Amino acid sequence: MTTSPAIQTRNLSHHFGSGETRLQVLHHLDLEIPKGQFVILMGPSGSGKTTLLTLVGCLRSVQEGSVKLLGEELSGANERTLMLMRRRLGFIFQAHNLHDSLTAMQNVRMGLDVHGKGHGPEAEAACQHVLELVGLGERVDHYPSQLSGGQKQRVAVARALIGNPDILFADEPTAALDKEMGQQVIELIRELANQRQTTVFMVTHDHRILDYADRIINMEDGRIVES
Repeated sequence: MTTSPAIQTRNLSHHFGSGETRLQVLHHLDLEIPKGQFVILMGPSGSGKTTLLTLVGCLRSVQEGSVKLLGEELSGANERTLMLMRRRLGFIFQAHNLHDSLTAMQNVRMGLDVHGKGHGPEAEAACQHVLELVGLGERVDHYPSQLSGGQKQRVAVARALIGNPDILFADEPTAALDKEMGQQVIELIRELANQRQTTVFMVTHDHRILDYADRIINMEDGRIVES
């Protein structure tokens, strides 16, 4: 039995604007990422990395070509299909995007809310467990203002992983961290993803973390130039 790739694009193109201001940012991309692989996407600013991530992450509509996520075609998919697919994904961004008025525990619980599982003692136990996994078991009641930059990003990792996503998308997750803390966060993502067989698709400029990847894809001017 053949297993569907986690991510597959065929002839994927994308543009912004129209008429004389139309700008094509992706050009006929073919890409296939097996389940469980840790993939880093690199390239200069403006090369289309984040646009590609938002397309395969169900955050932007497919204009031209095909995107299949876990075997589900996203091109032409209705909003319900996209919503159900998003529930199978986790996201980490450069800015940790924590709510300042919520504790670490409450921020992580938001990751369960999207699955309708954010209430009750089982949810609290799950949040406590994942915060312990990221080394913040003693800071569950701390607010973001009481945490360091690295600790905030660890909360963001915990929030992304609490729902056991099939695919974890990360956009520059170490950009705001120093070398040591950045490596700790990536080691943590790699370890937890391995334990859960989670596919990781990460955009980064950080050459310090390339050794953690199973595969590195390079983009230039909206095209994949090396993989």
